Amino acid sequence: MEAVLDDLAGNWLLYTAIPVVAALIGYVTKRVAIEMMFRPIEFIGVKGTVLGWQGVVPRHGGRMAATATDLLTKNVLDVVDVFARIDADRLAREIEQPLLRAVDDITREVLGEQHPGLWERLPPMARDLVVKHIQAGTPRLVRQVVDELRDGVADILDVRQMSVQRLTRDKKLLVKLIRETSRPEMAFIARSGIYFGFLLGIVQSIVWAMTKNPIVMPIFGAAIGLFTDWLAIKLIFVPRDPVRLPGGLLLHGMFQRRRAEVARQYGEMIAGELLTVDNVLDTLLHGPRSDRLRTMIRKLVAEAVDEQAENARPLVNATIGPQRLDRIKRSAAQKAIERLPDTLQYAKGYLSRAMNVADLVEQRMIRMTSTEYENLLRPAFRQDEWKLVAVGGLIGFLVGELQVLVMLH
Repeated sequence: MEAVLDDLAGNWLLYTAIPVVAALIGYVTKRVAIEMMFRPIEFIGVKGTVLGWQGVVPRHGGRMAATATDLLTKNVLDVVDVFARIDADRLAREIEQPLLRAVDDITREVLGEQHPGLWERLPPMARDLVVKHIQAGTPRLVRQVVDELRDGVADILDVRQMSVQRLTRDKKLLVKLIRETSRPEMAFIARSGIYFGFLLGIVQSIVWAMTKNPIVMPIFGAAIGLFTDWLAIKLIFVPRDPVRLPGGLLLHGMFQRRRAEVARQYGEMIAGELLTVDNVLDTLLHGPRSDRLRTMIRKLVAEAVDEQAENARPLVNATIGPQRLDRIKRSAAQKAIERLPDTLQYAKGYLSRAMNVADLVEQRMIRMTSTEYENLLRPAFRQDEWKLVAVGGLIGFLVGELQVLVMLH
């Protein structure tokens, strides 16, 4: 024992450096593990082999996107509730002027194309009267569209498909969604490597002084990397619910403790990046169920044209005829669908405020169970968690070998 104490006194600088180096090992292994989760976005290495790496999140983007979206649509976001917040009358007022211009253009284009002879023979005042008559019924048509869309939006808008497709196609967005909402947890993992590594380093220095066994350093280095990675990840999520120990110490998973903050941030990202007015409109018009919306608009436009024609049915039958009237209906509906995105651009501000996706997501997340809430982030770790821990152990082992060389020389 006296020899050990003499060695400690004579080489105190080296022994003091061991915990410092162990803390550095802990920090470096954590930073590497974190970056390996998210980078690189695309595979770098020899394709078709294990010689290379792609970030865990982008590599499993489809699975993670599906998992996150399932949770989002089943527990957080009900598209029916979102569309229920849209007031048809307010929407009609928001797009009144661009809508009237669109109706003016569509009316003149359709009648000019489908019955050019009749339309050209009408005096300008008569044409204007026809346009204004059709414009007068447009607000009611808008209300009908909104009401029918609100009632059947679950069948028309596939939020899951839209979200999975968007997140899978844009891997950077998926990485951003997970990384931004878990940034404090990532920082905690990195810091924990310093604390845990330093404490284990003290034990490491004592064991080295007593044994002088070269295997001590790499074994402890690997243990520091493995244990601290594993423990840091566990401390993020568990315990799911607060546990108060004797003495007043409260244990609660860091991610669980930050639920209110994460809910607000997650809601803002979903509203700003995923369930935006543009994305919803694009999915409604071009998504896998877009034919249902188009069918609904064609039906409502046809009914509106019939209603307009009914007031002058004998004249319409004599001058236009049923077949040409059907072509007018189809052409008017198609042009209305084509003009819809541009027309609704004027109501984007109102639609965003009305749907208020961020608030809806935040409130639903607050009410989720601890397990459901954990699954927002945990899928990013679970499948390849062992790889991240193993990398930490490997780096710790290699650094430990370097420590042996320094201690022996």
